[in-house]
Amino acid sequence: MLQVNDLHKKFKTTTAVNGVNLYLDQGESVGLLGPNGAGKSTTISMISTLLQPTSGDIRFKGGDVLKKPDVIRPVLGVVPQEIALYEELTAYENMHFFGKTYGLSGEKLKNKIDEVLELVGLTDRKKERVKNYSGGMKRRINIAVSLMHEPELLIMDEPTVGIDPQSRSHILEMVRELNRKKGMSILYTSHYMEEVERLCDRVYIMDHGQIIASGTKEELKSILSSEDTILIEVHQKSEQFIDQLNEHSLVQQIAEVDTGYKVIVSKGADVFADIFEIANASQVKVKGVHVQTPTLEDVFLHLTGRKLRD
Repeated sequence: MLQVNDLHKKFKTTTAVNGVNLYLDQGESVGLLGPNGAGKSTTISMISTLLQPTSGDIRFKGGDVLKKPDVIRPVLGVVPQEIALYEELTAYENMHFFGKTYGLSGEKLKNKIDEVLELVGLTDRKKERVKNYSGGMKRRINIAVSLMHEPELLIMDEPTVGIDPQSRSHILEMVRELNRKKGMSILYTSHYMEEVERLCDRVYIMDHGQIIASGTKEELKSILSSEDTILIEVHQKSEQFIDQLNEHSLVQQIAEVDTGYKVIVSKGADVFADIFEIANASQVKVKGVHVQTPTLEDVFLHLTGRKLRD
């Protein structure tokens, strides 16, 4: 359905996107995962024809998007990272306005507004001005606007940034429904691993403008088939503890987490005694040490040496 080949974007002396290749099949939900500044938003701006690439090729159903943007524009929905609504208008008025820009009118427009409001769970708040909405409600209406014309391809650029857990859960469930029940193809960008793990069939991991890994979730996790992830829970963190762990010959990567540290070591490496010895020398009290099943976060740590949201 969508094919991106060797895509580059350079701003003066800065290369934001550097040779990105990706594809999306009909009915797929695909994640584009990476930290802030990785080039995700620039990539989707080029796919959605808002930004001209420096070089590369974008095809939608075989059509050349760069030469003929209208091959994708009528069937594309975009949920931008920033809220793109008229805050002085009500939710209903916003949807009415954007529905008309998509060519809807009369009874069809009214029915579509009602349908989408129900989908995003805001039917009972439709007459309120958007400026009075919570952040999560604004995000939901931001998504609703992009669905008015029943797009074949929906691009969502970090749609859950800065919202409450309840709204976030609602949005994630809605995305699943759009993909699985309505067959909508979705390209979902995020720097939240758990969202991509929950929603997406395949994942591209992006960093510094490049795709550094791709595949199904299981394929990506298999990158760590020769490594173990160890969670070290501590009462109090210590730089000395990290420094000494880093010097251990079997330790490959370390990342700080809420409860302590995640350490990637060679598969089957016997490091438990050494961890406690280093902890004692650093005067760190260890609450627990656990070997964990690899996650996409662990894969990112292994590939880049840092956590996704660092």
